[in-house]
Amino acid sequence: MPPPQAPKRDVVWADGLRGIASVLVVTAHICRSLVPHLLSPAMSDKLPPTLFQLPFFRCLVMGRASVAAFALLAGYVNSLKPIKLSRAGNADAALSSVAKSSFRRTGRFVAPAIIATFCSWLVCQFGGYNVAHVADSAWIRDTSPTASPSFAAAIYDLFKNLGTTWLDGFNAYDRIQWTLTYLLKGSMMTYLTLFATVYVKPKWRFFILAALYYFKFKGGDALIGFNVYCGMFLAELTLDPDVQNYAAEHNLARSLSSGSLIILGLFFMSYPEENPSWTRWSKFLLRLGNYIFPTGVEYARYYPGFGANLLTLGILFNNTAKKILSHSFFCWMGKLSFPIYLLHAPLIRTVLTWALFGASVRPDQGKDAEGNQLPPGWLPIANRWVCVIAIPLFYVFLYRVANLWATYVDPFCGKVTNWFEELVFRDDAKVQTEKPLLMT
Repeated sequence: MPPPQAPKRDVVWADGLRGIASVLVVTAHICRSLVPHLLSPAMSDKLPPTLFQLPFFRCLVMGRASVAAFALLAGYVNSLKPIKLSRAGNADAALSSVAKSSFRRTGRFVAPAIIATFCSWLVCQFGGYNVAHVADSAWIRDTSPTASPSFAAAIYDLFKNLGTTWLDGFNAYDRIQWTLTYLLKGSMMTYLTLFATVYVKPKWRFFILAALYYFKFKGGDALIGFNVYCGMFLAELTLDPDVQNYAAEHNLARSLSSGSLIILGLFFMSYPEENPSWTRWSKFLLRLGNYIFPTGVEYARYYPGFGANLLTLGILFNNTAKKILSHSFFCWMGKLSFPIYLLHAPLIRTVLTWALFGASVRPDQGKDAEGNQLPPGWLPIANRWVCVIAIPLFYVFLYRVANLWATYVDPFCGKVTNWFEELVFRDDAKVQTEKPLLMT
């Protein structure tokens, strides 16, 4: 979520990467709901893997690496301006930037999440998830909420889930919001570290960030911790003239090393969540993890995060990759990343589920041995042609809705945050607020 004060030339490619990550999250959840075997390394240890079960191709149906990328980009973009001011000797301005951004961050996270939860709650109470409850997809059924038994219970359930979203990460009306509390925590970790190191010399801040990265890496914080500090470390590299001059003077070595890091990062990000011993490439990564990761950690969380670190480091020093990610189309996708993240799961359980399963008839299960009628089976997908037509149209519909959200809902949330800021800030601290939140 780049604040407006961040140098534009340094965050445009980050917007593009964030946009691609948001698409991969959507794709991963569609695959999980329709063809869950794509998320496994193979159908079994006796059968060869399919296309999307091979390394690199698996990145198209993986979601965990995208969450790691969001955390990393949060640390990167939110650090750029404070570090730049600190390097210029303007520590007071850096502290002011950190204080104001950290105050606004909560509102920029919470307000859109509340509205998204309310919309999903409303759809649930009016029966919008009824088809999802009987669809032949375990992920859709298990993550679709049920209507409350009464109006009073519905109001109670709404406020309960609005609270638990930020207390323990559980939201029955949108399970995907479990990540928001961790991403907000990652933002606060960034601001706290910037506050503590604003007067530190750049070379020593490099050392501190590297030490914090190692601490989080060894401590098992694979989802947010070491990804945030990797982003902050990359921000230092971006703003360090010696590093940039050295990279510019060694163009061939920079291109070869950055390309290798991108390929290695994508390979690590392909690590499967289940049964890595079923294929040779994932079995190799399983053995390699015994040497590079702490003992007892979950490799399915470490590999996507570590791979995202290497990928982003490679992109940072690869002009071609940054040019591609800076394309206006990818930047537009990045600006819609937070609405996409909030809206895609409820729309999968409603609009896409209605399109794929709504026209089907639940099959008759017959009778049991005692002659009692068995309940009907789950609703099957209508047919393959429906999938071929409905899924691409769903992406178009999703981005259309996200664009409307960015046009109307985000400005409203910005006004609410601005109003509260005007209410509580001292007169000498009131400045123009930042732009609507992007996904981090």
